[in-house]
Amino acid sequence: MTLEEFLEEWNNDSPFVHVQTSGSTGTPKAMMVEKRRMLNSARITCDFLGLKAGDTALLCMSLDYIAGKMMVVRALERGLKLIAEEPSGHPSWDDDIVFAAMVPLQVYNLLQTEEGCQRLMKIHHLIIGGGAIDEALEQALQHFSNAVWSTYGMTETLSHIALRRLNGEARSLWYTPFDGVEVRQNDDGCLVINAPAVSDGVLVTNDIVEMDGRRFRVLGRKDNVICSGGIKIQVEEVERLLKPHVHVPFIFTRAKDERLGERVVMMTEGGDKAQMESVCRQVLPRYWQPRAYVTIDRLPMTETGKPARREAELKAAQLLTE
Repeated sequence: MTLEEFLEEWNNDSPFVHVQTSGSTGTPKAMMVEKRRMLNSARITCDFLGLKAGDTALLCMSLDYIAGKMMVVRALERGLKLIAEEPSGHPSWDDDIVFAAMVPLQVYNLLQTEEGCQRLMKIHHLIIGGGAIDEALEQALQHFSNAVWSTYGMTETLSHIALRRLNGEARSLWYTPFDGVEVRQNDDGCLVINAPAVSDGVLVTNDIVEMDGRRFRVLGRKDNVICSGGIKIQVEEVERLLKPHVHVPFIFTRAKDERLGERVVMMTEGGDKAQMESVCRQVLPRYWQPRAYVTIDRLPMTETGKPARREAELKAAQLLTE
């Protein structure tokens, strides 16, 4: 979708806008969301960050998804000067930017060059969402003097409902919900959100969290828990532990197992199987270690750069039966 097409949809007579989910945990689905709630979400973010009319905002994300659409709505709600760039993994812009939103891959790519680092450092408020931020990326942002934030949200909450600071003295592992957003933990350990300004009804997420008062820390998704021989293994936690030690792209998935119920599978782009086994033995607890290793030309990923978990599971099943 182009900016002109979105603005045409925004300015039509319908009270709704069409959006689609990214498909990180299943098949992408279409949704109709209320424009008034999108404006509420935009207002909350702009107020929190202190954005004012005339501030520059960078649009470098696809308008097919909620994150890109919300950048435009924030500009409309607050009177920001919107700088629109063609979405790519390597954003490039010339203007001084007050506010920008990016996915982790875009930030990672910019950090690879001195010019890219300088561009990022000049953004007053940079929010990063749409995927996990690993420790290496977070560490690379520590010397930045501007404000860099990690977002928590989803299509159903019209972008983020909580932020955590990634750098500076206010750096934290905990997300703080915006005012007017109530969060709690259900019996499964998953986050429950009540944000009436942006979402119709209470939303029960699949994110397993740890709570600290109103603040929360995300441990992983309920969908991504592998139950192998009675041991519950959180995929994201396994990937986090291995990330500093594995130098090829990889993800963890599952496969059916007659004895264990499910077995852990490590899927990589290239790499030596014996080396992977050695690293896993050294880094992971015994019962977290993969029971199978598969190599693939390209890992299944969504258009927004997240692991396509369901596709990976199906691909692993196929490769292990060939």
